[in-house]
Amino acid sequence: MKQNQIRFVVLLGAISIIGSIIVQGYFLQKSWTLKEKELHQTITIGLSQVADKMCRFNHSVLPSGNPVKKLSSNYYVVELNSVIDANILEYYLKSEFAKLNLNTDYEYAIYDCSTNTMVYGNYITSSGKVNPGKPSVNLPKYSSYIYYFGVHFPSIRSTVAADMAIWFFFTTILIFSVIFFVYTIFIILQQKRLSELQKDFINNMTHEFKTPISSINISADVIMQPGIIHDPDRLHTYGSVIKQENERLNQQVEKVLQIAKVEKYGFQLKREMVDINELIKTVVENFDTNASSSMEINTRLDKNTGSIEADVLHLTNIFHNLLDNARKYCGDHPVITIETVSEKNRVRVMVSDNGPGIPSEFRKKVFQKFFRVPSGNIHEVKGFGLGLYYVKNICQAHHWDIRLKPGNEKGSCFILEIPK
Repeated sequence: MKQNQIRFVVLLGAISIIGSIIVQGYFLQKSWTLKEKELHQTITIGLSQVADKMCRFNHSVLPSGNPVKKLSSNYYVVELNSVIDANILEYYLKSEFAKLNLNTDYEYAIYDCSTNTMVYGNYITSSGKVNPGKPSVNLPKYSSYIYYFGVHFPSIRSTVAADMAIWFFFTTILIFSVIFFVYTIFIILQQKRLSELQKDFINNMTHEFKTPISSINISADVIMQPGIIHDPDRLHTYGSVIKQENERLNQQVEKVLQIAKVEKYGFQLKREMVDINELIKTVVENFDTNASSSMEINTRLDKNTGSIEADVLHLTNIFHNLLDNARKYCGDHPVITIETVSEKNRVRVMVSDNGPGIPSEFRKKVFQKFFRVPSGNIHEVKGFGLGLYYVKNICQAHHWDIRLKPGNEKGSCFILEIPK
């Protein structure tokens, strides 16, 4: 899939997600408001019926106007013209709310004008049973009425939410759909990145294999010449070229196979006590022997470093890969410094170089599989982008920490921290 197509899919998906969320939120809010309004009307009707029956029972008349007054979203007061009997009030509240199918908790209190207080009645559950105990809140008075009672609905929001269960169900489906869509986009982008990495890897591998194959082919053509048997020195030279290029091919294949084996089966570590300074000296000596004469490797080794527990083979590969990585990116006159520092509970190894450094936007990616810092010409630096990936995995298997020192304007510095 092309870059423009992916951008179009992402943009279209983002617009769809935002639009769906806005529409769903709008209808959810409207539905909530409508349910609250319906519940308020039901409560008002029920309390009005209670007030009417209380007046009939007391042989009084209803006050003029609507006797029900809503003081807050869940508290109502009802005016009457006579003294209120708590038992009769509770009976009418239960019966009228049951007729209206108003299944919610409520509690009531009656105003006592002689003491100027609200006398608490009972807490009635949604099933119509009395739940004895203290009131959930202190029911406030209403100074405009003389004879009245107040009804508080502590779980009114839960009642509205229960009535909107179908809306919440569809909203949940929408959320899961959005999550699935975002995950799909993430997978598409990830697959695109892996596809680009794979393409880059194949290009690099083709280039790496092309040179030794060409050298082997030319050497084989020379060896096949009829008169070559009479020139043993020349025969030996071209035979050595074939041998060297064959070893080079074998090393490249081994790198790829090693990573594939590690990813499939994991690392099989053979831990033993290793003198890290002596190991670094050995690696530097071998590396310096095989490197160009223009390369300079400096070592500053702390005498108090001592020994650590590690897999010798993999630790050797870590130092070799870090040195090889520094040599590749340092130009014609590489200067590499290896330093060890012994601290109280750890050993710190620093490998720095005089190369151009790594731009900040690529610093977090240097340990990723197949990643290589872009350099205009993809084949300017040889390699598959597996060296630092291998180093990172070795360190994780040992429970070590490796990172790229931040803030270097010139050169790069890799810091390896090993617990003692």
